[in-house]
Amino acid sequence: MNQPPEPALPLAWPVDHHPDRLAITAANAAAAAWLGNPGLWPVPVTLLIGPQGSGKSHLAGWFAARTPARIIEAAETHDAERLFHAWNAATRDRPLLLTSRLAPRDWGHGLPDLASRLAATPQLRLGEPDDELLAAVLAKLFAERGIKVGDELIRWLLLRIERSLGAAQAVVAALDETSLARRRAITIPLAREVIDGQFSLF
Repeated sequence: MNQPPEPALPLAWPVDHHPDRLAITAANAAAAAWLGNPGLWPVPVTLLIGPQGSGKSHLAGWFAARTPARIIEAAETHDAERLFHAWNAATRDRPLLLTSRLAPRDWGHGLPDLASRLAATPQLRLGEPDDELLAAVLAKLFAERGIKVGDELIRWLLLRIERSLGAAQAVVAALDETSLARRRAITIPLAREVIDGQFSLF
């Protein structure tokens, strides 16, 4: 009697922040170059601004892996006094990276001393991932799980998933889990089954 397939185990795959593994394209090259040289910053603080899914957290993690930095994500949601003291405490040896979806003028904190600090803070801006970056991230995520996929599948996914790095991570995880559970290779037909019900834009 045949045994039913064993369910796939949910595995937590850590994000690889090694400098050699960061996917860099025109969408994030300027930000990566700036974060790669904190010794050249005019002040030991930088603000990274971009919409959800643009790669702020990934760049922040990559930066933290390279530098003994302090990272405050979603800075617009934090207490203004805390941000003010964190800005003042930043040094060349321990720089501060803030991330936010919004420009400082839209934070609504009402603290003039913090506003003056933020006005002197270099700002990096990220947009939505372009095709090149999203394709590179998808390929990287599959490779980190030991999965070989062709360019045709990557191109197919680009047309059907939300344009964010979070969506890329979610769809690769779902495809891997489904592939393991069904003991099938990740192909466009399998991807269509998964995508149509969970991640499709249409």
